[in-house]
Amino acid sequence: MDYKDNIWKLYAIRFCQNLIPAYVIERLFWEQRDMTIQMVIYTEIIFAITVVLLEVPTGIIADKWGRKKMIVLSSLLQCCEFIILVFATDFWHFAAAIFLAGIGRSTSSGSENALLYDSLKENGKEQAFEKYFGRLNVCDFISAIIAAMCGSFLASRFGFQLNYWISFVSSLVSVWMALLLIEPAGKSITNNSIEVRKYIKTSVTFFRKNPEVCLVVLSGMVIGAALSFIDEFWQLYLNRLKIPVLYFGLFSTVIMLLRLPGNIIAYHLKNRFRYRGILVSVTVVFSSGFLYVSVIKDFTSLGAIFIICLFSGIMEPITAGYLHHRIDSSMRATIDSFQSLGLNAVLIMTGLGFGYFSSKFDVFGGFGFVSFVCTVFLVYFLFASKKTIES
Repeated sequence: MDYKDNIWKLYAIRFCQNLIPAYVIERLFWEQRDMTIQMVIYTEIIFAITVVLLEVPTGIIADKWGRKKMIVLSSLLQCCEFIILVFATDFWHFAAAIFLAGIGRSTSSGSENALLYDSLKENGKEQAFEKYFGRLNVCDFISAIIAAMCGSFLASRFGFQLNYWISFVSSLVSVWMALLLIEPAGKSITNNSIEVRKYIKTSVTFFRKNPEVCLVVLSGMVIGAALSFIDEFWQLYLNRLKIPVLYFGLFSTVIMLLRLPGNIIAYHLKNRFRYRGILVSVTVVFSSGFLYVSVIKDFTSLGAIFIICLFSGIMEPITAGYLHHRIDSSMRATIDSFQSLGLNAVLIMTGLGFGYFSSKFDVFGGFGFVSFVCTVFLVYFLFASKKTIES
């Protein structure tokens, strides 16, 4: 099997799954219902809880019965999600769609990364995992930028429903591409029963015996959770700075474009610098950046947001690569799912604090809390990683 055959299909799947201008309209729906910060946080928590509950079971299924099946299922669930959105009239319809989105995310997260790594490994290219993983993320951002640019325009010219139909058709294309994926050798479907306890015990034992992996993965969880609050609340932040809505689309495009360089150069950075130095640098930027955003309430704080987004692109390929280079293929999707589970668990806990401080001190207080979380983790990481993460 030529690994490039699977990779370009994964690129196409990611691109189609993120080419969804419907999400632009979801935000309009929320704003029309005058949802508070806490209410938006609760919807994010619903999504995160769904992922937390299903992440590991779907990872186990992917390892046991095949990664391709789970990727196909994820694409099918996204189609169902947009069928609901086409006919949505009340908020609970959106809640149901978000629930399906959570299930879809669970089924695809560990499966995609595992399929990518094993496809490369079969051709002796596994050391380039960070490069191709970063390019997958680039596909995400490019398609999201296109969706953001055209979503509002199409809605204003042709109505909200067209965006949902475009998203549905895009999801159908992702289903077709998923069906064309090739399962790497040794990962064919088996009829053996799934021993959940065995998989969980093996995964826990792996993390217990590899504390350096735990630290690297935890750093990815903290940074990933922190970044999600930029993604969710930058509109509100710009509103508080009295920036006209006219510039919102431009700002959205800029913060996504800024993440591209990090994803592209992460592969080269890990070959030139130590992991510890890279992770510490990114965490320092996040800690100080969020502090600046929460305290300095003027246009210069937008620069801090830009710097946060610029450095954020480095993190995911680095942490994912560090993990996958050290795990066995038979447990790849399961252990990767633990990483995603932890990210959503951190997101839930941080989200509760963000919601509380935002209700007391507006969105500035929420970003201040995120800075506090990053600072506490930075102090812990500096001491805990001194002897464990050497390379």
